[in-house]
Amino acid sequence: MLISHSRGFAVTSWIGTLLLMYGAGAFAAEGEQLFAPCIACHGSKGEGNATLNAPAIAGQDAAYLERQLLNYRNRRRGADKSDALGAQMQAMATTLADDAAVAKVASYVASLPKTVNAAPAPGNLHNGNNLYQGKCGACHGGKAEGNPALKAPRLAGLDAAYIKRQFAHFRDGARGTDPKDAPGRQMAMMAKTLPTERDLDDIIAFIHRQGRPK
Repeated sequence: MLISHSRGFAVTSWIGTLLLMYGAGAFAAEGEQLFAPCIACHGSKGEGNATLNAPAIAGQDAAYLERQLLNYRNRRRGADKSDALGAQMQAMATTLADDAAVAKVASYVASLPKTVNAAPAPGNLHNGNNLYQGKCGACHGGKAEGNPALKAPRLAGLDAAYIKRQFAHFRDGARGTDPKDAPGRQMAMMAKTLPTERDLDDIIAFIHRQGRPK
C-alpha cells in the first residue's frame, strides 16, 4: 500500500513530536534526580529555608540559576573567606558532573511553581517603593519579578536575611568582583549607591509585598 506524501509527512511529524516529548521528559526527570541532594536545604519544592540560610529558588529564571551554579563551580562566587555559606554551595555545585548536569538541574528548578513564603519585613513602604523603583526596578522589574533579558533575577519571595547578606557581599567585595561575572560586577557597583541600612530595610519591605495574593 502506498502512503500519500501528505500522510507520510503527518506520520513523520507525529513521530518527531513523540521524540521531542520523550526527550523533554527525560531531561526533566534527570533534573529532578540531580536536585535530590538540594532538597535538604532548599526544600522539595525549592521553597527555601531561612533557618538554614537557603533561599527560595523555585521558578527562578533557568539561565540565572545555571549561571550561578557555574559561578560556584568556577570559584567566581563563594571563594571569599567572608562567604562561608557560599563556600558550602561551591562544594555542592562541584558535585554536578558537568555543564550538562548544571543545565538540567537549573531547568528543573525553574519549572517549579514560584513561592512567596518569606514573612513580610517591616519598613517604610513609601520610601522603599521610591528607592526600589529608582535603583532596582529598571533591571529587576517594577514588581521584583526579575528580567531574564537583563540577567536580573527575581527578588520577590526571597527572605530578608538572604537579600541583606547578598547585598553586603556585593557592596563589600565578596561577590561580583570576577571579570567574567559581568552581571555581578554591575550589582557590586549598584550596591555601593544605597545610603543607609534603613533604606535597604525599606526596599526589602517593598519587595516582600510583591507577588502576594491580594
